[in-house]
Amino acid sequence: MNNKVVLLIPEAPAPESEITAPKATPLSSGCLRIGLLDNGKGNADHLLRYLFEGLKNNLEIAFMMTLRKQSVSLAAGDAIINRFAGETDLVITAMAD
Repeated sequence: MNNKVVLLIPEAPAPESEITAPKATPLSSGCLRIGLLDNGKGNADHLLRYLFEGLKNNLEIAFMMTLRKQSVSLAAGDAIINRFAGETDLVITAMAD
């Protein structure tokens, strides 16, 4: 089994190398661990909360972790990426104004 997760960064131009982080150990229960990344823009937290409410009505979710970037204009730091990679199965981020 591959123990790496490939993260794609949708920016132009495309980065020359891939970023890899350790993959989270799956839960035996089959429940999802969802991460929400608030990019710091106005109302992003409301959009993510609304999205999560819809997901929890349709999926079995073990827990949700929400982290916020320090700056709207900067990428999420290694600490945030590594925490999500080690503790969640799925990360959702959103922009809002």
